[in-house]
Amino acid sequence: MKKNSKIYIAGHNGLVGSAILRMLKEKGYQNIIFRSHGELDLTNTQQVQAFFEFEKPEYVFIAAAKVGGIEANNTYRADFIYENLMIQNNVIHQSYIHNVKKLLFLGSTCIYPRNSAQPIKEDSLLTGTLEYTNEPYAIAKIAGIKMCESYNLQYKTNFISVMPTNLYGPNDNFELERSHVLPALLRKMHLGKALQQEDWSLLRADFVKYPIEGILNKSSKKEILEVLRKYGIVTENDTVKIEVWGSGDPKREFLWSQDMAAACVFIMEKINFYDTIQFSYSKEDNTKKEIRNTHINIGTGEEISIKELAYKIRDIVGFNGELFFNTDKPDGTLRKLTDPQKLRNLGWEHKVSLDEGLEKMYSWYIK
Repeated sequence: MKKNSKIYIAGHNGLVGSAILRMLKEKGYQNIIFRSHGELDLTNTQQVQAFFEFEKPEYVFIAAAKVGGIEANNTYRADFIYENLMIQNNVIHQSYIHNVKKLLFLGSTCIYPRNSAQPIKEDSLLTGTLEYTNEPYAIAKIAGIKMCESYNLQYKTNFISVMPTNLYGPNDNFELERSHVLPALLRKMHLGKALQQEDWSLLRADFVKYPIEGILNKSSKKEILEVLRKYGIVTENDTVKIEVWGSGDPKREFLWSQDMAAACVFIMEKINFYDTIQFSYSKEDNTKKEIRNTHINIGTGEEISIKELAYKIRDIVGFNGELFFNTDKPDGTLRKLTDPQKLRNLGWEHKVSLDEGLEKMYSWYIK
């Protein structure tokens, strides 16, 4: 990419897209285009076609997606598979039609089988059963990987897929019903701390910033307490308790969103599809080479249990109440640690530790 290359970021307002936008600006790229969802519905084929015909981008980042935690993925299964398939099908196909020079498709490590060997290598894809709670989302993302590979092989495009591990950072989703575990825990600890201090103005300000079920500045203390209880933040015997879903035993890997953005820009600047190819031989014909698993993991190769994470966030936020691990709620996959060696071999490695990232995350949140 050149500094004046026309670059389109699909999903620039989200956690992933906003991080990529900031990284591109920091590196001096000057010709970045984007549209809000209100301006361009990426599930609408006609709108996407018209956008590409008008703007003619040279480089494309697909960071737009419908995302969420265990509850959202399991509840809105049809929405997750339909919307994600439509977004990526439209953007990838129009990128081919309009001769985009390079495209980066962002997926997720939930594409891998539930019982993958740890740490998870790229060639674990399609070797076993997916985690049930996010299966529709994972299948959509697998389709995106295969779409990029297939267009590259048939049409000689330069479309690369990357699979970031669990991300966190500025512009994360803090909706308590739909968010991922880290931002949900951070917000619940923040609200618990405010409740502990009986800081009703801080509670109301948080609800105005990130609305919950119609709670407003004028809402009564009783209404606020009822909503907090619904989301596992309760006061019992002068002690504030916060519910954490599951046993706390599952382990997860977390990557600071700006590190992810740095990796994505590095790949767009330095790496081409044919740099990612791994060959394997067909059992039926050992002279025929099969091109598979060209996607790239983006991760740290480090993991932490949900229980350890919860207590780490509690300390950073300054919440002094109790944590309650609700084992009636699902744990999800017990381990999901990526092997980032492929990306390291290509020349990139993460920089921000989890402790540093959590400090940055909470500083951003309270500001």
